[in-house]
Amino acid sequence: MRSVRIAGVLLVLALAGCGSRTPALDAPPADVAASSDPGALGDPGSADSGTGALAAAKSASPTPTKAASITAPTQTFAVGVSQFTFTRAGRTLRTLVFYPATGTAGGAAKNNAAVAGGRYPLVLWSHGLHGSPEGYAGVSTRIAAAGFVVAAPAYPGTNDKANPFNQNDMANQPADASAVITEVLKLDTKAGAPLAGHIETGKVGAAGHSAGGYTTAGLLSGSTRDSRLKGGIIVSGGAMGGKFTGAATPVLFIHGDADGTVPYSNGKSLYDGTTWPKGFLTLLGGDHGASLFGSTPAATAVTRTMLDFFRYSLYNDTPAKSRLRTDATVSGAAKYDGTL
Repeated sequence: MRSVRIAGVLLVLALAGCGSRTPALDAPPADVAASSDPGALGDPGSADSGTGALAAAKSASPTPTKAASITAPTQTFAVGVSQFTFTRAGRTLRTLVFYPATGTAGGAAKNNAAVAGGRYPLVLWSHGLHGSPEGYAGVSTRIAAAGFVVAAPAYPGTNDKANPFNQNDMANQPADASAVITEVLKLDTKAGAPLAGHIETGKVGAAGHSAGGYTTAGLLSGSTRDSRLKGGIIVSGGAMGGKFTGAATPVLFIHGDADGTVPYSNGKSLYDGTTWPKGFLTLLGGDHGASLFGSTPAATAVTRTMLDFFRYSLYNDTPAKSRLRTDATVSGAAKYDGTL
């Protein structure tokens, strides 16, 4: 155990990663199935935040499509997955992109499956320390099956194959995440790309667990604020980069009140100081992240609430917003507070 400070907040951390093993970085993924990856959090330290590269990445982004007319799907999709390698300032960002696919819904994501017809919002998913895109594939697959493109990068210094592993490199991850968003949005207009014409580029959200939750907070804060975000989900995380800045953006917090890695008070403190539209799903007796991976009542509440939130914030689905409180409330397992 050790104590560190992030943005002035004292954390007590258990730095025992439980990430799943991933294929070689240059190999295309096999069909990707879910596995447990709690991704314990570390200290981002004083590493360079990469704000210059972040600004360059944003300026290179394609012009967003008119925020618009897409409607939240009423079906559940099969899911495809493709692997890409992007770079930012010499940093390699191996990224799995999950997306709605043709075929029968259910099961693992299929490697390079044909994209289902339609246009879909983009969600950036960030892993925890010692984590990987494959370790959170179950989460990414559930989001994609509901009608979203999900980009999940492996962060260079903190993924489960990082050599050397450097928890302080977490400070660079918001800029990495923004660069991945930019590169995936470009696929919408890239001739011959399978996702060309399928990404609703004006509808972008972000989510992440543990260190990935802090990364998501960084995307909404200070000099690493990504103005393209229309919604964010912070799971078992807290503040990074100071207060939220820019246009008011809906934020959903998910945190176990018995989290022994990132204290519940860290997420709650950030939530309490947030003036934007917000919700807080408390997992009663919940630990650092098991509810992301199982089929317990709490896990069901997490899945439904995340999907309700992204349907509302990225599809303007008013019925989904009205379901948030009901779907997030499970007697003895989960409760919901908020202004959403």
